[in-house]
Amino acid sequence: MPRIIILYYSRNGATQQLADAIANGVSKAGAEPVLRTVACDGDAACQRDLLIETDELADCAGLIMGSPTRFGHMYSGLQKFWEQTSRDWLKGALVDKPAAVFTSSSSMHGGQESTLLAMGVPLLHHGMLLVGIPYTAPELQQTDAGGSPYGASHVEHAAGSKLNQYESRLAEQLGERVANAALKLK
Repeated sequence: MPRIIILYYSRNGATQQLADAIANGVSKAGAEPVLRTVACDGDAACQRDLLIETDELADCAGLIMGSPTRFGHMYSGLQKFWEQTSRDWLKGALVDKPAAVFTSSSSMHGGQESTLLAMGVPLLHHGMLLVGIPYTAPELQQTDAGGSPYGASHVEHAAGSKLNQYESRLAEQLGERVANAALKLK
């Protein structure tokens, strides 16, 4: 069964909720979701999921990365992780593997799309195939909170502390799309 790494950081649990919905989508498609986080100080992700090891990258069939929005950019711990992956980059460990991104913010205009685009940069440098959410997904037209063709997202101020039905479904679809792409590429 292909393993899809869901690498994320979550301070208060919103990004973790997206990671869980994405993991449901990965499972629905017939792949194994592997939830991982980066070094942090007892935040939501660290309380439950293991820390990522760079050695895991070579064995995954795909990767989905998530972060809360930090001034239009990803959490610095995720950036630091990617800065330590030169060995994998030189080996081409992630070349031609599907990837996607997801984020959360406390406000509607908190920099979600710039965060999603910025998170895609290290994945593209590693030669990954970036997957988004197509406009044919009806939830993209119905949501009044999170959701973007660039990736799944959650807006706490608009939707509350829990994902709304559209945000949850879009996150699941993103997990399914990456897992399905990994299965087809295998």
